[in-house]
Amino acid sequence: MGFGGISIWQLLIVLVIVLLLFGTKKLRNLGTDLGGAVKGFRSSMKDFTNTEEPVESAESPADPESLAESAEEADSDDQT
Repeated sequence: MGFGGISIWQLLIVLVIVLLLFGTKKLRNLGTDLGGAVKGFRSSMKDFTNTEEPVESAESPADPESLAESAEEADSDDQT
């Protein structure tokens, strides 16, 4: 018994069919593209973790009084 209930012979048959359908050149290009994408993703994640700084909010948390005042202003604007 192989991986997930698939025997080694079934995997080999699938591999042969894939090789016949796509050919070695297309599979090689696909592997190269996939490897480049993974490499780019890893380098981006590495850069992101190196440059990550704590983000401070642009505004301070609103206090309840200022929220009430802005709500009153919005109500007065709606009435006119």
